Amino acid sequence: MAQSSNLARLIINGKSAQIDEVREAVTALREEGHALDVRVTWESGDGLRLVREAADEGVSRVVAGGGDGTVNEIVAGLMAVASERRPALGILPLGSANDFAHGVGLPLEPQPALELALTGRVHDVDVARLGEDCFINMATGGFGAEITTSTPVALKRLLGGGAYSLMGMLKAWRYQPYQGALSWPGGELTTPLFLLAIGNGSQAGGGQCLAPAAKLDDGLLEIVIVRHFSSLHDMRQLLGEIERLPADGEFVRTIRASRLSFRSDTRFPLNLDGEPRHLQHFEVSLEPHAIKLSMPGASRLLNSPHCP
Repeated sequence: MAQSSNLARLIINGKSAQIDEVREAVTALREEGHALDVRVTWESGDGLRLVREAADEGVSRVVAGGGDGTVNEIVAGLMAVASERRPALGILPLGSANDFAHGVGLPLEPQPALELALTGRVHDVDVARLGEDCFINMATGGFGAEITTSTPVALKRLLGGGAYSLMGMLKAWRYQPYQGALSWPGGELTTPLFLLAIGNGSQAGGGQCLAPAAKLDDGLLEIVIVRHFSSLHDMRQLLGEIERLPADGEFVRTIRASRLSFRSDTRFPLNLDGEPRHLQHFEVSLEPHAIKLSMPGASRLLNSPHCP
């Protein structure tokens, strides 16, 4: 079916569907003349199905209403649709961290966010593939993944991004590193890993800017490799290097590449835009300009290599 240029569909996480401000935003934009209908996800897989239905019905723009996990599922749904039938993507941030929305520079209040999702200029952005999975923002592995998946949801909502730092302080000295063998075009490295960040977007973990030079439209991943430490002195140096993100420090190394392969002797904890995995080996690659994303033209992920 041909796409309708004025038909949009909000696919919203069921946990957020009854938020008064969201319902008011939908009503206000309909009153302004926008053709917007709403579908609610209830269980795993609903987002994939609803995106496929939207494409089949000629919807021109789908809006992911929820947190980073919801965005991840809607992106997966879009990538399962043939590129010529793929609706554009808007985002209504309703999660506890909203790392991707923060990185892109999207409004966080429901009405302006929904308005931008429906009317903003779309930009062609890259999507990363990891086996059968995909992600638009960032994959974090090792310590970063354990923190993100183990922080209680109630604590995340109570403290926002600070919850991740709190849990990190409680767990850091009990962390066991993973031996990882990494390779990319032009290089390879085997090291005990404290943290691995693979960025298409710039931040994860509730506000940590781990990939400040990442852009969504350059065909490259920004990869941050953090070697494990063994003393308080090492930890202090590591933290200082994370602030600077050197190309090749004692503990931190940053790489820009179109793909990355990883292998370990044990299953490695990995978090893809809020979705946990445990994998012994994997390969990440980019599909350039795979999705049209509604976003501010001045977004730092398009025009600036630095986080604020």
